[in-house]
Amino acid sequence: MAAARLSAPSMACIGAGAGAALPCSSRLAVTRSSLRLSSSHRLTAFRSLVLVHSPLRSAQQRSLQMRTLDRCAIRASSAATSAATAASDAAQLRSAREDIKELLRSTFCHPILVRLGWHDAGTYDKNIEEWPQRGGANGSLRFEIELKHAANAGLVNALKLIQPIKDKYSGITYADLFQLASATAIEDAGGPKIPMKYGRVDVSGAEQCPPEGKLPDAGPPSPGAHLRDVFYRMGLDDKEIVALSGAHTLGRSRPERSGWGKPETKYTKDGPGAPGGQSWTVQWLKFDNSYFKEIKERKDEDLLVLPTDAVLFDDPSFKFYAEKYAEDQETFFKDYAEAHAKLSNLGAKFDPPEGIDIDDDSKSASAPEPFVAAKYSSGEKKRELSDAMKQKIRAEYEGLGGSPDKPLKSNYFLNIMILIAVLAILTSLLGN
Repeated sequence: MAAARLSAPSMACIGAGAGAALPCSSRLAVTRSSLRLSSSHRLTAFRSLVLVHSPLRSAQQRSLQMRTLDRCAIRASSAATSAATAASDAAQLRSAREDIKELLRSTFCHPILVRLGWHDAGTYDKNIEEWPQRGGANGSLRFEIELKHAANAGLVNALKLIQPIKDKYSGITYADLFQLASATAIEDAGGPKIPMKYGRVDVSGAEQCPPEGKLPDAGPPSPGAHLRDVFYRMGLDDKEIVALSGAHTLGRSRPERSGWGKPETKYTKDGPGAPGGQSWTVQWLKFDNSYFKEIKERKDEDLLVLPTDAVLFDDPSFKFYAEKYAEDQETFFKDYAEAHAKLSNLGAKFDPPEGIDIDDDSKSASAPEPFVAAKYSSGEKKRELSDAMKQKIRAEYEGLGGSPDKPLKSNYFLNIMILIAVLAILTSLLGN
């Protein structure tokens, strides 16, 4: 993002007055280098650049202008740095989400996009503090060396599917695009809304990819211990392990990729998408709690049950949650959404640090104007009402159906004005 903006020709360079002493290329170089300096160095460079072309008549004027420049430069430096370093563009993220939805509905690639996001984030190690050595959601899965890890077999196809979207939206990082695709696939398949945030920074090269062996196996000798070893390393607990396992309600296992499952079943032989493989559920493109029901019953031989699936009902701690999710889809959806969001953030470095919420419309929505009694007074000189009178007026106002966030309808207000006027006239007549 930053590089793209800085490389564009600047209209300010055309016909610059006093600044024409610096060629366009030189001033662009100053801008590039200043973004890499510390804030104090950027401030010094800014002051020097301006003062060279602003001869002053006295030391007092120079001091005054320097103080003014200091204040302006600090604000400009802060704003420029924030804009130039944001990892992803919010508007492009929203547009990319719509393109992902179109891709999902035309190719039925929900399962592999979920897996893409999971496997990019699932290499995280909570015991390593340094980024990107700690692994996690950093876009490293785009590199061939990581795509060739055994656990990532077939994910090159997912990358091929979304690469045109990445090419279209250059203002989005791979790390964000992988997680956006994964969350959108869950939601589009009927799953819960995932509370996502964006702004993940990408690793820059293949040498920053994590070592192989960070992701779970399908058939380890001790499935329960293996799942805990892998997911505890990420900072996840038993409830999150079981909830995340429920995503196997989507997709199929293909023996040519994972070594597990049948070449095809009555549920997969006709697609949709490329036919074949063995699914965990009958409707393997619908996100619901049927995975837990099927694993619990184990009655259909055409449905897949891996050792890491079966252990969810064999291990007492896992079973507590698996039983609950088999009975209560709403609870499963809630716990899954929280676990998915947590997984998608693991190991990520966000820029800005608080992340980007592409579903936050609160800034554009205008809040209702709060009730202020003085606003309804008339005349050029408005006297301040006492607290007791304000409370009395407020109580009467709310008694008629008004509230701080809900002004009275015009007919109520008009009736009140008429009543007050009538009372005022009667009082005047009686007084006379």
